[in-house]
Order: sequence, then structure tokens, then C-alpha cells
Amino acid sequence: FKTAVEGLPAPGVMADIQAAIDHASQAGKVGIVGYCWGGLLTWRAACTLQGLSAAVPYYGGGMTAAAEAAREPTVPVMVHFGDQDHWIPMDTVEVFKKAQPDVAVHVYAANHGFNCDQRGSYNEAAATLARERTLAFFAKHVG
Repeated sequence: FKTAVEGLPAPGVMADIQAAIDHASQAGKVGIVGYCWGGLLTWRAACTLQGLSAAVPYYGGGMTAAAEAAREPTVPVMVHFGDQDHWIPMDTVEVFKKAQPDVAVHVYAANHGFNCDQRGSYNEAAATLARERTLAFFAKHVG
């Protein structure tokens, strides 16, 4: 499914995300959070869409690729990665951090999917700390 959606002509799924932002903004400021592929879409939204106040990608698959790391976010961004994530190597996270000095990057002793309590990779300590940081970040920028 991800491959099919990624293959859509521009703007692809981003138009749907923009529509959701537009609708939610009727109630006030909008923050976005996403996990894995949703993390990548969250990063893209922070860089290309209008109406956001903050974005928090969790272990965004593909967002540390050179083309993604070269994007410029237009809103504050906080990112969460796991240092044992075999989908997102730490050397690419380091390159991303250098390319994005204004992005708050947090790395946990955890694997991909550490926030999902329905997976074997769930890491309660990492998930709890990431959630606390995320809620504080949204309170500052969206609240």
C-alpha cells in the first residue's frame, strides 16, 4: 500500500493531509504526529503544507534519506528515533541531525516501533519519555 501511495502523482496523499489540517484548524492551532511511514509524512507536512504549528515524527522511515534531510521545515519539529532501528541506521540519523540543526532530535535505546505496545519492539521507558517530550512540545507550540 505504501508503495502504491508513494507512486501517486504529486501531491499524492499530501492533499489529504492538507485537507485534514484545514478542517482541524477551524478549532485552533494544529499539530501533527506520525509513526513510521506516518512519521515520514509528518516530516513532509512540516516542510510543505500550510496551517501547522508543530510536527512530531516518530521513527519516520525514509526521512533520513538525503532528499528528505535536505527539506526545510516551516514549523517547529521534534523527532524520535531508536538507536537499534535496523530500518533507520544511526549514521543516517547523524547526517539528518547535522542537516537539521533546528530540529529537536531524540534518540532512545530502542528499536523501530518502540512506541507501539502491540509489538515486540515496544519499549515502555522510551515510549513514556518520548510521549512526555511530545506532549510538552505540543503544549509549547500548539497549546
